[in-house]
Amino acid sequence: MDEGKPESKAGAAVSKPVQSGTNGRGQAAPEAAFDIWLQRGLHQLFDDVMREPIPEELLRLIEQDRGQS
Repeated sequence: MDEGKPESKAGAAVSKPVQSGTNGRGQAAPEAAFDIWLQRGLHQLFDDVMREPIPEELLRLIEQDRGQS
């Protein structure tokens, strides 16, 4: 085994590929940072609404429309 070359076996030192969404230095690209900010903001605003039950009247209208199609 050469001293200067990385090993290819599991657990050995091998250079890692750059992950998608990073700028090569392990930092998120500006687009990824914006996407994370937006997703967190939307979750903060709408998670409670998504947990609410669907009103019975709306469920009835959906079922009625399915029957007509």
